[in-house]
Parts: sequence; C-alpha cells; structure tokens
Amino acid sequence: MSLEETSEVIVIGSGIGGLCSAALLAQAGLEVTLCESHSIPGGAAHGFERQGFKFDSGPSLYSGLSYSPSPNPLRQVLDLLGEDLPCVNYDTWGCCLPEGDFKTAVGGDQFCDVLAELRGPQAVVEWRSLQRLMRPLSKAAIAIPPVALRADWGAVLTVGRFLGSMVKHGPGVAKLTGAFEPIMDEVIRDRFIRNWLNLLCFLLSGLPAKDTSAAEMAFMFADWYRPGVQLDYPIGGSEALVGALVRAFQRFGGELRLNAHVEQILVKNDKAVGVSLRDGSVLKARQAVISNASVWDTLKLLPPKSVSESYRQQKQATPPCASFMHLHLGIDGANLPSDLACHYIFVKDWDAGIDAPQNVVLISIPSLLDPSLAPPGKHVIHAYTPGNEPYSAWQGLDRKSAAYQQQKQARSQIMWEAIERFIPDIRDRCEVTLIGTPLTHKRFLRRDRGSYGPALSAAKGLFPGATTPLWGLFCCGDSTFPGIGLPAVAASGAIAANTLIPLNQHFAMLNRLGL
Repeated sequence: MSLEETSEVIVIGSGIGGLCSAALLAQAGLEVTLCESHSIPGGAAHGFERQGFKFDSGPSLYSGLSYSPSPNPLRQVLDLLGEDLPCVNYDTWGCCLPEGDFKTAVGGDQFCDVLAELRGPQAVVEWRSLQRLMRPLSKAAIAIPPVALRADWGAVLTVGRFLGSMVKHGPGVAKLTGAFEPIMDEVIRDRFIRNWLNLLCFLLSGLPAKDTSAAEMAFMFADWYRPGVQLDYPIGGSEALVGALVRAFQRFGGELRLNAHVEQILVKNDKAVGVSLRDGSVLKARQAVISNASVWDTLKLLPPKSVSESYRQQKQATPPCASFMHLHLGIDGANLPSDLACHYIFVKDWDAGIDAPQNVVLISIPSLLDPSLAPPGKHVIHAYTPGNEPYSAWQGLDRKSAAYQQQKQARSQIMWEAIERFIPDIRDRCEVTLIGTPLTHKRFLRRDRGSYGPALSAAKGLFPGATTPLWGLFCCGDSTFPGIGLPAVAASGAIAANTLIPLNQHFAMLNRLGL
C-alpha cells in the first residue's frame, strides 16, 4: 500500500447508513473507498458465527423489505442497486407483559381482539379512533419517499414533485413535524393502549411517545397496521442484508477496506480533504468525506480548531440514548414448545417507565423461520435490552477483571428471566452462551459510551441534516435526519449520497423506482 492514495469520496464506517451511501455513490459512477475499523462490515447490523450458530448482532425485526414498491427506504435503496433480498414472512409475535402472556399480530384488526379481551369494548373504540386519525397522516408520511431527499437546493426539485400528494391529505399534516404524544392524547385514554404506544415508540426511536417523531409513528402505522401486512426476516439474517449492500457496492467498483481504522479527518482551508488511518496511510478525497460514525465519534476525528468551539460544544452536548445488554444463545431445540413465536417483547413494569433500565427485553428466535442459522435440531436466540442499559453501570470496569464478569452475570439475569417465560428450561439447553455489554458496543462498534444514538426529542425539532460547517464533510447514520432505526439510517445514507449526485442522475434514480 502506498502511503498516500486518492479517491473521489471516502466513507467512514460500514454501518447500514454508510453502506447505502457508498453503494449509491458507486452506482452513480463515483470512485468510492469505504473504510471500516472492524474486520467485518455492517456496524450494529453485522452477523457472526460461533460453533455453527449464526447470530444477528443487532436488529432482528424487519418490515417492508420483501416487496416493491415499498415505503421502506432500505428496500428502495436495494431496488435502486438492483439487489434482491429473499425473506421469510410472518405476522405474529409474543408478548410477555404485566397483564399476562399472549400473541399479537400486525394488521388492521387482530390487535382489536387483544384489546377486547384485555380491556373491553371502550379500548377497541379508542384504538379504532386512533387508526382513523392516523390514516391520512400515514399516507402523508410515505408520500415523499426518503430517497427523494437531498441536502442542497436541488431538494426543491426532487421533493417538489411529491409535495402535492402529501398536502392533499389535509392540514393535519403539520402534526408530523412534532412528537407523537399530542396525537395520542387526542383520542387515547386507556392506560394499556398508552403503555403499548409508548412501547412501540421506544422500540422505534429509543424514546417514549413525548419525544418520538410523529412522522416515524405514522410510517409505522402505514406499514404495520394495514390489511394483509406481514413482517420480514431476511434469509441468512442481518448478515445477508449487509452482504447485499456490500455486493452492490463492489459490483459498481467500490473499494471496501476492512481493519481500516480512521484516526483523523484531514482538513485544509476549511474543507475535508481525506482521512489518515491508524496504519499510517493517508487517503485523499477529491470530492467529499462522509462519516457514518456517531456525532460524538465524528467530533473526535476532527482536528482541533477545524470547527468553531461553539459548534464542537453544541455537538458534544448532544444527549445519548442508553446502551444495550445482549444475550446470544445457541441451544438444543429438542422438545421445545410447539407454539413458539419468532419474536417476543417482555415488559417488567409499566409504572417504572418504558425506558427504565432493565425494564424491556426483546427476544428473537430467527432459526424458527430460517433453519440455516443453526445446526440441525438446534436454535439461535438473541435477547437484548433495547437502549435502556446505562453506561454508568459499566464505566471504568476492566473487561478482563472479575468485577466485569460478575457484572455481566448480574445484569444479564433479566434477559434469562424474560426467555424463561416461554422456555422455562432455557439455561439447561445452552451450548453457546455469549453476553454483550455497553463496553462490547463501545469496543466493537466504535460507539461513544456504547450508545444506541442521540436522544433528541422530536418535540424540540428534527435531527440535524447531512451537512456540516466543513465544506466537503457530510454525515449519515443515526445521528442525522431521519434518526434512529434501520429505515432511518438507510434514508440518511441515501440523502448524503444524493447530495453529491447530479440532479439529472437523481431524477433518473427516482424514475427507475417508478416514483
């Protein structure tokens, strides 16, 4: 490797946002180098294998990926790249809540049956009222496809063709710019429904309803609570999703560099001109640098005085969501309950607050849908506390110490207890047991404080855009608009890429999607 090389665009980080951005730019004919610090691509969505068991490191609940045209920006990006993603479909998941254990499903009606049994007919009336209220908002939320957005004046033209279809859904569209709770307050009084909606908000954004974007919830209603809807699981897990984006990126001539840790973004005359790597090499960018790192980690890459102190302090003060605990299990599948669902949601105590530490656990058993993820007769389980594990409980611990091991065992108990609600003998079945902590997140994902992402309240405005004070430096990922979550980060990657793509090519992309 020469000490100095040149590319048109350098992308830092191969999370979903970075991969989407890099692949779209490569398809547009730009020379793109993607630098990934880890030995495998995918960021929080990467997959890994232990003793024949294949695990998802992060997201496991997908929708809108198995059909086109789809409102999911990740599916839109895959369509633009010409990549297929075979999926298994299902519609039901299990709930282990303070009210009891039951199964529910996506779609317009089944949740009403649950409400009727748990809460009575008035709860059904309120839920139907919310569905009616959300219907025009949901249509408005998907009227402007995220892949039409860009962070320059050209957005007036690319977005303009869709404004009419959004505005026709009425003056209530303005509600989409705020938080979801005021919409919920209009019609929902039932305590269980309010708890349920706060749970859905938390799973989408890492925040309760008072801070979650109304547009994000409207998108969810458009996708989950429509007739005939089904959820998706990519065959091969999140690794297959990452593989599809990497395959497209390389097919269009992009260069993926693994174990390529970026030490600093190079700045000259107030312009990002490249990056320096830990191995001493320098990559120059003729056009732009795009950071898929978090807002805090991107700041660490900027040289002193390259941005104003006020800007640095403002970004550094961005509040973080909490982190994660993970439990990855490879188990003996003999004589498991016959009615297991692929996914379970566990809530310990509604009154504690939906974002309280150790209060919510998500569990995925994807090998029920895709047997290739485990050896014959076995299953994989991924349980995690979704953005509610405080980093303060781990800060300062030595990962090689006995205290760290004791903390792992103690803080993982809530996940074991959640799984035992439907597999009582789970501890006796384990052949592989892996426990991940906020320090694991910080180390392997290069995440400041192991955070899920910024805790920015929708009540106070939108996530920041793709641009920065430095010419030629753009950002994507969960620190930028639209925010946290797989569809959102895919959209952020598309926005950053679109901003560097000429308008005529951007219009051609939209035409190919039939938008």
